[in-house]
Amino acid sequence: MAKKARKPGGTPATVALTAAGTEFTVHEYAHDPSAASYGDEAAEAMGVSPARIFKTLVADVDGELTVAVVPVAGQLDLKALAAAVGGKRAAMADPAAAERTTGYVRGGISPLGQRKRLRTVLDDSASAHPTICVSAGRRGMEVELSPADLAGLTGAVLAPIGRG
Repeated sequence: MAKKARKPGGTPATVALTAAGTEFTVHEYAHDPSAASYGDEAAEAMGVSPARIFKTLVADVDGELTVAVVPVAGQLDLKALAAAVGGKRAAMADPAAAERTTGYVRGGISPLGQRKRLRTVLDDSASAHPTICVSAGRRGMEVELSPADLAGLTGAVLAPIGRG
């Protein structure tokens, strides 16, 4: 895998990966603003199984913003997310709060290089793949890395939080 992003500096996510010395590959594609699903668009554009493309969602668990990283082929189980972090209730976060807290725009939120580091839970299905893809911090840009590296860099716990 390549170690550097294409552009000097890159996004906060690629800068964080480079600074950590983590191996990753950047995949860029032309984002279509009318695409119904960012994840499905990425899988199709990259020719990668949707099971290996993971979306980054921000939820509110008992008043604390929490990041959930799940396959684009499924959905987030909010009850399972709350349980994974010892919480009682989870709901999707307000999009403006998610953007403000992470420093990324919706559809380009990366679990890496966030403005404020949030608790992170990675769906345990990620461990079935040698590499997965997550947003690189911009629509039309993904990074491919090992699930273990993603978990290590974000402090994520692995738990069954995806469904379908």
